Amino acid sequence: MSDEGWSGGSFGATGTCVLAPNADVMTLDGTNTWVLRDPDSARSVVVDPGPAITAHLDAIDAAAGDVAVVLLTHHHADHSEAAREYAERHGCGVRALDPRYRLGSEGLVEGDVVAVGGLEVHVVATPGHTSDSLSFVVPQDRAVLTGDTVLGRGTTVVAHPDGQLGAYLSSLQRLHALCGEQGITTVWPGHGPVIDDALGALDFYLAHRRQRLDQVRSAVATLAAGPPPDDLARAVVEIVYADVDPVLWGAAELSVRAQMAYLSTT
Repeated sequence: MSDEGWSGGSFGATGTCVLAPNADVMTLDGTNTWVLRDPDSARSVVVDPGPAITAHLDAIDAAAGDVAVVLLTHHHADHSEAAREYAERHGCGVRALDPRYRLGSEGLVEGDVVAVGGLEVHVVATPGHTSDSLSFVVPQDRAVLTGDTVLGRGTTVVAHPDGQLGAYLSSLQRLHALCGEQGITTVWPGHGPVIDDALGALDFYLAHRRQRLDQVRSAVATLAAGPPPDDLARAVVEIVYADVDPVLWGAAELSVRAQMAYLSTT
């Protein structure tokens, strides 16, 4: 799908994306809140209610109807901030891997299946962007909700030190295998447009990470040949991300630190 004019919408038999009005350089067009519902059911699952903006929560309500449960892909505020408030609107729970973000007694872990009115959502642990990152497979639509593990446009930040590159690479490889084994064709991401070629997107992500690792390794070697910089990670960013808008260098530095930590152990 083209990313031109991305504003959410309905996808497959079960998915509706309600785009939050929180666009910026880190969130792209804004946070994608996903409403999942079997077409023969009145009850829905809401994934990542996003920021605590009343107009956005009202827009979710218009799409969601009777909300059975709120799920979180991970704890970052642009996905989780409104979760408790929104769940309390509907008298339901919030299920998340991190206990601090739950409402009610039910958590959310690898292998769980959330079943609501004919809909099944299968939970897959995909740490790396954050330690608590999860993805959700919707077999009915051969789709996977990836949160920030795979974005609809560009690539994601491995948010060092909570995020770990080794875990992230393993998660990408796991998603690739899962898509192949289960015939998953579509990515419903946490930001940006829907991706209709899941395997192609994952191939690109894996190749991009290998390329970045090579670039970071080369930059570190170059810097080691001269006077030691005051901040090695920042110096690497200025080499590897020289063609990137400096407004993004702070985020890039998180990924560089994750890459340097990974390289130090391999």
